Amino acid sequence: MNRQCQPCTACCDGWVQITVKGCEAYPGHPCPHSTGQGCDDYLNRPVQPCQTFECSWVKAGSALPEHLKPSESGALVIDGILKWQGLSVDLAVPVGREIPPATLDWLKEFAERTLRPLIYQQQDPDSKLLQKNPLTLAYGPPAFQQWVLEQQAQGKTLW
Repeated sequence: MNRQCQPCTACCDGWVQITVKGCEAYPGHPCPHSTGQGCDDYLNRPVQPCQTFECSWVKAGSALPEHLKPSESGALVIDGILKWQGLSVDLAVPVGREIPPATLDWLKEFAERTLRPLIYQQQDPDSKLLQKNPLTLAYGPPAFQQWVLEQQAQGKTLW
């Protein structure tokens, strides 16, 4: 199966924090080259992150079903962003303010079934503005959840 990103541009639209040619993209602040349907400088896009980045949905052999394409599901998943006690940890970021409940439920069930703890984000429900650094939550064993809280308290970047 060879999935195509287009017309999805969730990674370029700032839902994943990236820097492209010195320009930051983050929630509410898309890459300046994103048209919302693609890149206006596609032929000159940099190797990092543009040519090498693949969300979990588009990767060859993806375990994510068709309906979890970021532009349709409301979540962009990045698999294996880190290891915790020998387990691969996945990240889900919202394409919007928060991951829709049905999508988040699917991701949590997948995390349980595959023994892959999940880190996910959502915008602060009390803020009307999109935050550059959304709330970061953990789903998995209590020890994993505690570890994520400890990393955050120490100001450590998890990915």
